[in-house]
Amino acid sequence: MPVRWGLIGATVVAREWMIDAIREAGGDIVSVMSTSTERGKAYAEEFGIPLAVTNLSNLFASGVDAVYVSTTNERHRAEVVAAAEAGIHVLCEKPLATSLSDARDMVLACRKAGVVMGTNHHLRNSATHIASRDIIRSGRIGRPLSARVTHAGYLPEHLQTWRLKDPTAGAGAILDLTVHDADLLRFILEDEPETISTLTQNSGMAAEGIEDAALSLIRFRSGLLAHLFDGFTTRYARTGVEVHGTDGSLFASDCMPQKPGGTLTLRTADGDEEIVLDHKNYYVRGVRAFHDAMAGKGAPPSTGEDGLISLAVALAALESAKRGQTSAISTGLDS
Repeated sequence: MPVRWGLIGATVVAREWMIDAIREAGGDIVSVMSTSTERGKAYAEEFGIPLAVTNLSNLFASGVDAVYVSTTNERHRAEVVAAAEAGIHVLCEKPLATSLSDARDMVLACRKAGVVMGTNHHLRNSATHIASRDIIRSGRIGRPLSARVTHAGYLPEHLQTWRLKDPTAGAGAILDLTVHDADLLRFILEDEPETISTLTQNSGMAAEGIEDAALSLIRFRSGLLAHLFDGFTTRYARTGVEVHGTDGSLFASDCMPQKPGGTLTLRTADGDEEIVLDHKNYYVRGVRAFHDAMAGKGAPPSTGEDGLISLAVALAALESAKRGQTSAISTGLDS
């Protein structure tokens, strides 16, 4: 039997990526919830979803095994906790919430209920980043010393809504992009962030008081330093991830968009080696792993706890920018 999914939110990310991914991974979308009756019905008709509802109770009653939560960030806590209490597995968009206390509640509710909780950090599923992690793990660059992430571009016009205007929903480049960088570096480096220093910029795209770009420096437990540039305003920037070690360096380019792609070069004393990559849809790979986790085979690529840590990094970055000093990173949750 296919996994029966409900969508919490008739959203753009579900439209563009997750509906197809769930179906390609063998899932069946049986219901969608929107607070707007008209929007929900139109969305269901467009995507051939049998049922559109306006509340969580009716969504859960449709017989779903799992829900994909992609509403605005301040709504996630109530929706995830309700799903957990109903015994339903949860894949939630990032950031998990707008506060650590809300995110902790979500993780603890899923733990208590014994349901699988995943955070939709899709970049862990990139062939480029999986290969980077494997090369570092193999010791081919020696001891990692520093890293650099460029996660900047131009926010598409159809997304220039709450991300630029509504601080209560988690607007700004840090909660939208820096969370991804933090999770990705933890995945690639298998190291933990401890402190962060951040400067923010408002170039006029975002509302006053909301950053549309940010520069951060993270110190990891091993002593590694990572530099992050995140932004919505640079149309022609090339995304990339670099990791430099005692015996070599990795250069990944054009590797941060949602569409699979990117190149990876390993540079050592022997010269440059272009790494062969098998690019696949990040979201399909993630949903398949989530299905396996539901069946008791492994964990989601990014767990609820992983999402809590990436949120802690982003909130510490915002605090650093506000106070003008380095901030410590802590989730406040025992492992």
